[in-house]
Amino acid sequence: MSEQINISLPDGAVRSYPKGSSALEIARSISEGLARKVLAADVNGEVWDATRPLQQDASLKLLTWDDAGGKNTFWHSSAHLMAEAIEAMFPGVKFWVGPPVDNGFYYDVDLGDHTINEDDLRALEKKMNELAKQNNYFVRKEITKADALQYFNEKGDEYKLDLLQNLQDGEITFYTQGNFTDLCRGPHIPGTGIIKAIKLTNIAGAYWKGDEKNKQLTRIYGVTFPSQKQLDEYLVLLEEAKKRDHRKLGKELGIYTMDDDVGQGLIMWMPNGTVIIEELEKLAKETENAAGYKRVVTPHIAKESMYLTSGHLPYYADSMYPPMELEGEKYYLRSMNCPHHHKIYAAEPKSYRDLPYRIAEYGTVYRYEQSGELFGLMRVRCLHMNDAHIYCTKDQFNDEFRAVNEMYLKYFKIFGIDKYVMRLSLHSPDKLGIKYVNEPELWQETETMVRNVLQESNIPFVEVQDEAAFYGPKIDVQIYSVIGREFTLATNQVDFSQGRSFKLTYITPDNHTDTPLIIHRAPLGTHERFIGFLLEHYAGKLPLWLAPVQVKILPISDKFMEYAKSLLNKLKKADIRAEIDDRSEKIGRKIRDTEMLRVPYMLVVGEKEVNEGKVSIRRQGIGDLGSKDVDTFLNEVVEEVRERRADDLK
Repeated sequence: MSEQINISLPDGAVRSYPKGSSALEIARSISEGLARKVLAADVNGEVWDATRPLQQDASLKLLTWDDAGGKNTFWHSSAHLMAEAIEAMFPGVKFWVGPPVDNGFYYDVDLGDHTINEDDLRALEKKMNELAKQNNYFVRKEITKADALQYFNEKGDEYKLDLLQNLQDGEITFYTQGNFTDLCRGPHIPGTGIIKAIKLTNIAGAYWKGDEKNKQLTRIYGVTFPSQKQLDEYLVLLEEAKKRDHRKLGKELGIYTMDDDVGQGLIMWMPNGTVIIEELEKLAKETENAAGYKRVVTPHIAKESMYLTSGHLPYYADSMYPPMELEGEKYYLRSMNCPHHHKIYAAEPKSYRDLPYRIAEYGTVYRYEQSGELFGLMRVRCLHMNDAHIYCTKDQFNDEFRAVNEMYLKYFKIFGIDKYVMRLSLHSPDKLGIKYVNEPELWQETETMVRNVLQESNIPFVEVQDEAAFYGPKIDVQIYSVIGREFTLATNQVDFSQGRSFKLTYITPDNHTDTPLIIHRAPLGTHERFIGFLLEHYAGKLPLWLAPVQVKILPISDKFMEYAKSLLNKLKKADIRAEIDDRSEKIGRKIRDTEMLRVPYMLVVGEKEVNEGKVSIRRQGIGDLGSKDVDTFLNEVVEEVRERRADDLK
């Protein structure tokens, strides 16, 4: 009888299988239908090929399209399929990296003198479909560094040779499907035949290693699905997403602008965008004041010594702007607010009676994102962050952490965010002292504390390894727009390290000193990312309280202008943002133009309205609401703004 291994399944069952069995074979032992859906396997928390032999006892979860690990594996394999098609069409092509991304995959390639175009994309799609139907297996092979170097030297591929420099024997694998072989850690799906629907979506330039000093490669994006129906549904959503693109809407609605003379990734907020910022800050200040936060203001720069104390140098040096040297000192543009806040905490002695100590700031931070990573409002170099820090005792931690999560839920309700998940980001034990503070016991303790709060609060969450902050576990808040696009909104982090680094203390009830735990939180994230999300979520049709212009008055002709001006004065006295369209245009044109600007309310005024002291009301996206007394309309609008209603304008 062959040697057996024990496999623990998610339902708690433990089954014995012959040593060397694969996850796919285990799936077949359960159900052929299940086996047909399996794309990869979670083995002891690590995603593996479903065909990879299991040599010892393991915890196993079978991953399908519905699992993030399964979908990522599917798209990673699709990138290899695309690379095979590219190599078939463009012999001599060289490859850099081809990872899965949020919605599909890409591969960065060096095509030499060839410039790829839309016709090439369609031809590549055709070739990919042809190759997929061959149902070639993805074969994993462990290889020595010497053999790997020889292989890519013979191909003359300097990009793969560069990747090999930091790899050693025992950590190098090749994957082959059909006529294509690539240096890759995997994992991959069992075979190409699972890929049933293919769409190559975009061509872009990308600097090698993200460094603008290096050669620019061609980045080809694509997306694939296990069925044509899923692709068709995705393409419909893609068209809707194009209409909702925050970059397009930001320009049309006069929200923000950028200029090369100012610099890449540096946003300038126009008057309409500034209104949105001020309303978001007003909401945050009201919420935080009610929750016992005190507001602070701190500088945009600091000396190198502070960032060395905090540990951000050297951890985050690559993301920080280079230092400025003045009078023999190095100063950095701040890339995070927390060290400044720690200094405010330390400025005055604290006792346990002062805790929890909560301070908040809409702080401006600067991060040098690579040029190839910049994207509208979503990836920028200057960020305005809804930041705050809570200094508390261990006994106070549960209540404070829970309160922050409840603040998230309150905001979700205000903005009509129905779909969200908290992602609990944990450390990786084998990276202690490298990527994470080397305090294994404190990592275990704080991760358990955070997990308990989430479980007790019945908040949906998933756990992700190796994504924590360097000083403690964190929650990343993932939200979804109405068309299903995922955004990382905010973060809620535990810090057991910086309190000691900055020598932060408080006097305990028994007159000893102790170090507070620190919670870093930013429920609304940054203005940049959150406003980008809101523009796409609402397709530019912002709720009344957030809209830059809330009411547009449309006189039918100039002879009704005095009445229009009297309405404008009443609205402004009630703090309603209103304007008059005083152009010499027909009323139909004024209505169409105002609809395009997504103004929530239009007041059409003519002879009838003047004589009766009323207004004819039109609502964005709805149409004619009839006429009302001016005061009645005004009271209703003021109430709608006060309540910050998340109207169904999405």
